[in-house]
Amino acid sequence: MSELRFDGRVALVTGAGGGLGREHALLLASRGAAVVVNDLGSLTMGGQDHDPSPAEAVVEEILKSGGSAVSNSDSVGTRDGGEAIVNAALSSFGRLDIVVNNAGIIRNRTFLNIGEDELEPILDVHVKGCFFVTRPAYEHMKKNGYGRIVNTSSGSGLFGAFGQSAYAAAKAAIYGFTRTLAIEGARYGIHVNAIAPAALTRMTPDALGEDSFVAKTIGLSGSDLEAVLGPHQVAPAVAYLAHESCHLNGETLSVGGGRVARTFMSVTRGIHESELSAEKVSDRIEEIFDDAKCLSPANVDEEIILLKNFLSGTND
Repeated sequence: MSELRFDGRVALVTGAGGGLGREHALLLASRGAAVVVNDLGSLTMGGQDHDPSPAEAVVEEILKSGGSAVSNSDSVGTRDGGEAIVNAALSSFGRLDIVVNNAGIIRNRTFLNIGEDELEPILDVHVKGCFFVTRPAYEHMKKNGYGRIVNTSSGSGLFGAFGQSAYAAAKAAIYGFTRTLAIEGARYGIHVNAIAPAALTRMTPDALGEDSFVAKTIGLSGSDLEAVLGPHQVAPAVAYLAHESCHLNGETLSVGGGRVARTFMSVTRGIHESELSAEKVSDRIEEIFDDAKCLSPANVDEEIILLKNFLSGTND
């Protein structure tokens, strides 16, 4: 097939000063998109400081390669910051077609050890960040009748991970946000999808670094490990989801190490009792968990239809 190009399109990538975001920005720019490279420039995983130079460095890379880009170092975690980031795209390029919500911080703590001062920043950057950046972008896309939004969830949020209760809660919220905005945006030509990435970055040394279970299992280290699990192995999936030819909407792709898979919420057919009791749930728990005929509702209304079918005796 022909190369997926972005000529004439304008993309905004948050958290693009390094890691995954940098690769997303570089790839989109190499394929013709004008890119707003946003990054707060924090040197810490908790996002406590501010430095515009990482975003500026990525812009310099893009410009040297013949691409078009501008930098921005506003925070995604405030409404004013989100509006300023989107305005940077509109003032620089006159339009905005693609938003990649990638910015993130991490503060690993077990549930009983995480304090409010650590919980709030995680929710601010991941959850509020998606809302504050996407809202003004969405309004612009609605007027134009076109848009592509790619959010960043996580396997931690979808499946759980020890020591990441706050981070997982935020990433699970992004999954729900993606599903709902996809439903609302479809009528305006706005497609909203997400990725759950697995890549070796400065945020993931414990999970994917040289001393991790994964690295030891595959027997790789150093540059060989980076070649297999680097962020460059995730960016192509983001580019696909951001392209006008992509008709997916409300989907989440698990991406890492060259592997791409669909991740989705499913529900078993379950049981129905006209007079439900705790004892009947206990007696029929194996039927409840029978996943031989799992279903994947497109929205909550389809999930409710399963109940209607039971009540009307048509659940076959």
